[in-house]
Amino acid sequence: MIKAVFPGTFDPIHYGHMDIAHRAARMFDLLLVAVYDRPLKNLVFPPEQRLALVERAFTDEPKIQVVGYSGLTVDFCQENDVQVIVRGLRVFSDLSLIHISEPTRPY
Repeated sequence: MIKAVFPGTFDPIHYGHMDIAHRAARMFDLLLVAVYDRPLKNLVFPPEQRLALVERAFTDEPKIQVVGYSGLTVDFCQENDVQVIVRGLRVFSDLSLIHISEPTRPY
């Protein structure tokens, strides 16, 4: 089984997030939409409300599971046996993050 994670703050969740998640759910056996609880930025909604909004957005999608998390995403992936991280790219410079974070996972 190939498990993927789509991590983010989802403050608030929007159609772009939902589109990425639905597309990823078609590619993998299970998609964890992981709502980060304590980012280093000001948020509109508290973690509990963001989690509830994301859960409501995916109630009819059996291959999408919504979970909350804290800490490093790479640690979350190791703890949950996740093989793939799904990210949306807003601007071309977001691609540089892939090269920065790639060495953090031991093989």
